[in-house]
Amino acid sequence: MHDQQQFLDKVVLVTGASGGIGEAVAKAFANQGAKVVLADIDSQGQQVAKDINDLGHSAVFQHCDVSSAVSVKALFDFIEDTYGRLDVAFNNAGIDIESSRLAESDEATYDKIMDINVKGVWLCMRQAITIMLKTGGGSIVNTASVAGLGAAPTMSIYAASKHAVVGLTKSAAVEYAKKGIRVNAICPAVINTNMYQRAMAGDAKKAKAIEAMHPVGRVGQTNEVVSGVLYLCSDAASFTTGITLPIDGGSTAI
Repeated sequence: MHDQQQFLDKVVLVTGASGGIGEAVAKAFANQGAKVVLADIDSQGQQVAKDINDLGHSAVFQHCDVSSAVSVKALFDFIEDTYGRLDVAFNNAGIDIESSRLAESDEATYDKIMDINVKGVWLCMRQAITIMLKTGGGSIVNTASVAGLGAAPTMSIYAASKHAVVGLTKSAAVEYAKKGIRVNAICPAVINTNMYQRAMAGDAKKAKAIEAMHPVGRVGQTNEVVSGVLYLCSDAASFTTGITLPIDGGSTAI
């Protein structure tokens, strides 16, 4: 699937594109012929864009703080001014900085998680939809989480933020279904990114415990998430909108 050209000349935005799932998805879209806009608060995205361009594909990096309406507006103004359209938006930027029970959490943590994970998705969806309405439609995929489908002990604020992403996804999908705009969400479990590897470094016992949380007995790989995102954005999913796709090794089945 990833070596085809089904997204040839499509304009694709990926937020949170400086690493992990976002980087992998951006590279996959580029490999399929898309013109990819990488957005992140982390300037490492510049190197990701360079890597893509060095392979003969098309990518540009734009610094963006998704929690800022001004920053998000500037990003989408750049997209519209440069390309005149937006075909796909993968709203992937998010944070996970919480590790405490609800009564022990603090307001600053709550505000930061909600501003990035919920407000950030809302701001980007609002701008993406505005452009897509002008050009006949498009596809939006939001990164939620298995934590948006159930409980996440010691991560209650994060879980609430991802439940909110699911709500935004489903509501917008219905609102714009007849306008040619499809809106879906992916709900990954634990994925083997560089961040995960750093967190597990030197702690084999913790890694084994996390692997055991997944019925398949391992964590997910970024390419497995990429496949889900590209499917939802492709013509193969033309009748699919408003879904939350678990990519979770069976975690939500138990």
